[in-house]
Amino acid sequence: MEGAETVAAKWRTIPVREVITNQQGETMSRKLVLVFAVIGVIAAGCAKTAPPQDVAADKAKLQTDALSWFDHFANADSEGLANLYAEDAIVMPPNMPAVSGRPAIKSIFAAQAIALKGAGMSVKPGTVNGSDVSGDLGWISGTYTLQDSTGATIDSGNYMSVHHRTNGVWLYTRDIWNSDRPATPAMPAKHMSAKRK
Repeated sequence: MEGAETVAAKWRTIPVREVITNQQGETMSRKLVLVFAVIGVIAAGCAKTAPPQDVAADKAKLQTDALSWFDHFANADSEGLANLYAEDAIVMPPNMPAVSGRPAIKSIFAAQAIALKGAGMSVKPGTVNGSDVSGDLGWISGTYTLQDSTGATIDSGNYMSVHHRTNGVWLYTRDIWNSDRPATPAMPAKHMSAKRK
């Protein structure tokens, strides 16, 4: 067993700087752990949570856009129509190939709107029969009628569109519609050849 003098002598031989560093090192590590724990708690408490989605407002916006589509078409406003669509949207009209991209969509709607207007016909919105949203995706479906200059319905049909919210704006990404009326039967090949003679 060492005497008090021996222990004191050994203690004096440890450099003072080492003792301070060791003691401060232990104290600093405890302080750092405490500081990081406090920062973690504050960060967790301050983390912003996304506000809940207002599904009713999103559905209402999709319905407004669907009705504005008919307004743009009635006015042969192909620019306004095209701006309702995403840059890479696809439109799938009946009885013709799909059209892809905003410039092509603008072109096809310009031609169709002008042709119908020239023939004295107009497309009218019917009822919205379904819509829903989930996050940034949404869809809407409804009906339409095609009327002649007297207001008589000469065709009616359905539409279905898929939308994506981009930078806070709902845009059509897919759009398709079709007639309720039976398709005109194709003329048999033998009649076609007889007709040519």
